[in-house]
Amino acid sequence: MNYSIVLSAALVAVSLSACDRPAAVVTPAVVTVPVPGPAGPTGATGSTGSTGSVGNTGATGSTGTTGMTGDTGSTGQRGATGGDTVVIVPPAR
Repeated sequence: MNYSIVLSAALVAVSLSACDRPAAVVTPAVVTVPVPGPAGPTGATGSTGSTGSVGNTGATGSTGTTGMTGDTGSTGQRGATGGDTVVIVPPAR
């Protein structure tokens, strides 16, 4: 007798019976969400930060150049020579 046909039929029957199995129901775990309470007291004020450093003093500027000396003015014209007029002053009394 040919056992391969019997074994094949048994294998088909077992395979099909495995497909008819009901699905397992998985219940999710209950998650509890915490509700925040009232706010706590205000924290202490932080310390004041340190003062920044002072900047460097700038360099002194260059001295300006000396101005030019002005030109000397022209000499005026010579006056005319006086005439022969004589002025006599009377003696004091």
